[in-house]
Amino acid sequence: MTANSVRLGLQENWAQFSLLVLVNAFVGSMVGLERSILPAIAQEDFGIAARAAILSFIVAFGLTKAAANYIAGRLADRYGRKHVLVAGWLIAVPVPFLLMYAPDWNWIIAANVLLGVSQGLTWSLTVIMKIDLAGPRQRGLATGLNECAGYLAVAASAWGTAWIAAAYGLRPEPFYLGIVFVLLGLILSVFAIRETRYHVAHESNLNARTERPLSQREVFRRTTFTDRNLSSACQAGLVNNLNDGMAWGLFPLLFAASQMTLEQIGVLAAVYPATWGIVQLATGAWSDRIGRKWLIVFGMWVQAAGIAVVLLSKGLADSIMGAVLLGIGTAMVYPTLLATIGDVAHPSWRASAVGVYRLWRDLGYAFGAVLSGVLADAFGLPAAVTAVAVLTFASGVVVAVRMRETLP
Repeated sequence: MTANSVRLGLQENWAQFSLLVLVNAFVGSMVGLERSILPAIAQEDFGIAARAAILSFIVAFGLTKAAANYIAGRLADRYGRKHVLVAGWLIAVPVPFLLMYAPDWNWIIAANVLLGVSQGLTWSLTVIMKIDLAGPRQRGLATGLNECAGYLAVAASAWGTAWIAAAYGLRPEPFYLGIVFVLLGLILSVFAIRETRYHVAHESNLNARTERPLSQREVFRRTTFTDRNLSSACQAGLVNNLNDGMAWGLFPLLFAASQMTLEQIGVLAAVYPATWGIVQLATGAWSDRIGRKWLIVFGMWVQAAGIAVVLLSKGLADSIMGAVLLGIGTAMVYPTLLATIGDVAHPSWRASAVGVYRLWRDLGYAFGAVLSGVLADAFGLPAAVTAVAVLTFASGVVVAVRMRETLP
């Protein structure tokens, strides 16, 4: 294959694109393993009561995933997409075994360090490869399909592990699923996925905008600070995952404090990412038609409203409504932010820019876990959830004031 023999577009590359969607479903399933039951394991198996200590696994996950995201973009530009994807799956192999047989909480944290590195490499590369294949006309749809597959899988895995835990116990049975996810993701990545660097070269040849090569330092500075569109996307991504980290760690505790059963908590842990995943099918493509900026702004505000509804809810039905709102708002934001990076960054440094964006976005997990855990221990769960809702609304205001429309 050469740069002149490839074509850009989803229809033209439907087979490889579909395989990448399937691979990302397995990537998302690995995160879903922990989504509903790990706080319960912390309390019941290890006797951990402090919220900040319970959320330490999210801090470990967020920091390592953020760093791996940054490295993934750089490695993808230098060594190729497929090699980095396969490496990410190899790093995930020990994770389900560590979660099943951890003798103390430090082993759980170690598992989340490996999971964070694996997620940073695998999820970053499925996004980058889909953007490579889709070309400039369908970036929003491509990222929407990628995130839809990933977060529907998060929801299904979260529900499945909660159901298994309620029937058979918290460990080891729920984590048997993880062994299956790792094996299938690794096999597909090694034997079915093809390299997409030729698609990048082809798009660069077609791109009317020429740019001098940028160093990694220049890409980092432009994406983080100097470009108003890229930097606005970075802060919105960080706050988005800040509230997701809070939802991951504190919502199960909030629901348990309301005397909900483990099965009900599993349903709520699944409703939010399931809504997020399904609605992204529409919002990603919608951003290709109406633009990126205002979907991001209103998405952040809908998220804030969803968090408030969960906080004020009086029962399961109200909590489901809040989770649905939070999922809709996140779906408006998530693929649109990725498409924004693809709009602004030149193909020659796009993978590195995606890595920088995902660095800041997934640092939000760590910031959210630390902030919400400290606030919950000091002032209670409602105060922590309220603070995150306010920050989410404020992030939307920043995008409204600072970002320009980026749709070509």
